[in-house]
Formats: sequence, structure tokens, C-alpha cells
Amino acid sequence: QVQLVESGGGLVQAGGSLRLSCAASGRTLSTSRMGWFRQAPGKERELVAGINSRGYTNSADSVKGRFTISRGNGKNTVYLQMNSLKPDDTAVYYCAAARSDYGGYDYWGQGTHVTVSS
Repeated sequence: QVQLVESGGGLVQAGGSLRLSCAASGRTLSTSRMGWFRQAPGKERELVAGINSRGYTNSADSVKGRFTISRGNGKNTVYLQMNSLKPDDTAVYYCAAARSDYGGYDYWGQGTHVTVSS
């Protein structure tokens, strides 16, 4: 069973930056896609950014140019660098991993809170 543990959330002023980290254990994810999702109060969970095993990334239009997803050398860690944060970025951020580069996400972290004050 894969366990995902997020860290790095917190309270930041608008315009500030945060870096989220997610460490995976239980099996190697070197051939698997990983990603970050978020869920704001009263809204559905949405994909923020994803990265596959070859390093190709995709991201939501709302965060393009501000957020960057990356993976550690061992591929079992994924990061989300968030710059120019806005109050609309306030949400619980979840790390997710798939069994491979294809299909849906199979494993989820518990989430980390990000609050952006205006």
C-alpha cells in the first residue's frame, strides 16, 4: 500500500509563496504519474498540476505561470512551488499518485491546508 504524506501548507499573504512537498512510501513510483489536487470550501476537488514519470507536466489554467510541479531525483517525492498566491488559491491541497503513467489516480494523501489572506 502506498502512503502519501504532504507538508508545507500554512497561512500566507496574497502575493507570497509556499512550497508543498509530498513523500511517498510503500512502493517505488518511478514509473507513475503524480499530481496535486485542491478542494476549496463548497467546491469540487480539482487538478492543480500533474507530472508523469518522464517529467512531462500539465497544470490548470488558473495556476499557469504561478505554480510549478516537480519531482525529486528518486521519483518518490513531488513538490508544488506556489508563487504569487491569491486568496482564490485557499484550499486543502492533496497529493495523489497513480499506479502508472496511465489511468486515474489511485493513492491520496490526507491533505494540507493552504490559506491565502488578502
